[in-house]
Amino acid sequence: MTYRSAEDYLADLEKRAVLPKGFRTATTNLTFVPKERPVKQPLPMRLNLLLLEEATAAFGGVFTRNAFPGAPVLLGKELLGEPMNRGVLVNNKIANVGGPHALEDAKELQADAATVFGLAASQLFVASTGVIGWSLPLQELKKALPELAQTMQSASALPLAQGIMTTDAWPKVRSRQLFGGRITAVAKGAGMIEPNMATMLVYILTDISLSRKSLREMLPRVVSKSFNSISIDSDQSTSDMALIWSSQRVACPDSVQFEQALEDLCRELAQDIVRNGEGSSHVLEVRVVGASDRAQAQVAGKAIVNSPLVKTALYGNDPNVGRVLASVGDAFGNLGLTLLPTAITLAIAGETVFEKGAFQLDPMKEERLSLAFSAAALPEKKAGFPPHENNVVFTLDLGQGEGAAVVWGSDLSYEYVRENADYRS
Repeated sequence: MTYRSAEDYLADLEKRAVLPKGFRTATTNLTFVPKERPVKQPLPMRLNLLLLEEATAAFGGVFTRNAFPGAPVLLGKELLGEPMNRGVLVNNKIANVGGPHALEDAKELQADAATVFGLAASQLFVASTGVIGWSLPLQELKKALPELAQTMQSASALPLAQGIMTTDAWPKVRSRQLFGGRITAVAKGAGMIEPNMATMLVYILTDISLSRKSLREMLPRVVSKSFNSISIDSDQSTSDMALIWSSQRVACPDSVQFEQALEDLCRELAQDIVRNGEGSSHVLEVRVVGASDRAQAQVAGKAIVNSPLVKTALYGNDPNVGRVLASVGDAFGNLGLTLLPTAITLAIAGETVFEKGAFQLDPMKEERLSLAFSAAALPEKKAGFPPHENNVVFTLDLGQGEGAAVVWGSDLSYEYVRENADYRS
């Protein structure tokens, strides 16, 4: 897809963002002053709600494996054991991690929201994303709950996608229609992206009827091939979660077909996150084949997308291809894995650059590769929409077996450093 303006992009998102039957969303704005770092002008915050019209037993989730998790993650893991759920309350700007009363604040906000919206507190997830170390402005958030209730609507997921953004330059929504129902998913995430489960915040809604057991079995499989196969900066957040709900309104004749549609949707959403990465100007897609198994293929892919030298070469439109195989050799050597240089084939943007144990390079090929990198470039400073959805594709054949994986990553730019240096300013 090619987009000419933010309005063009948002018009496309509106088509994707239709809510499945049985779901509503709400979002409102507030301001606060962080007590840990007082500022002259109050900072903006958004409070968002995703709510099912009726409680469902068909819900599931996966959470960050970061050993320093936020309070919403701790509470969310507990809530997975509940028999029914109605949705999630989300604030941006502050992640609610490690504060003096972080878990108590999360539970108090959960309880007040439950009262305002007429549901059991145990049926509501809470999520927070933003600065780590600051405490929630609890009184301001509680005061905003009645205002939040006034914005409830059942038409579009786009306000939710916009409301959960932090450093994201644009909202992210993907959907599929099948069996007379639909799957709609929103995500936020632009930095601290190499999660060990999903990415930042992902909410998947469907009116297609699947059991609790089926959803909980398929979600980790789908996450492994999508959100767990991306990296922007190799930092795993404290607050990542991916949640899924079914409102059970439309019959599902084929759960395998449903899972494939869900996987395709999540792969698209995962790439959207990388494309929107902080300071990213290229999306790198690494297709690894010929590995001994999928795990080995993913090791090779992650080694390439996480290499600072590969990232900076990509940013500079410089086909410095030796860095690619050096990064794979680094990872395999330190893990005690076997790498057979004579069996390897590496192609970049359709050009074979290594095979039969030697690099295959010449001036014309170097020029074509540089032009291919340039053609896939995105603006470092995002204009509120992705001008295109092009990736730079590396294909690595390890020549050892049938294992395969696809991994997506981004380059490393000056803008990434600037944005994260000024993150709290």
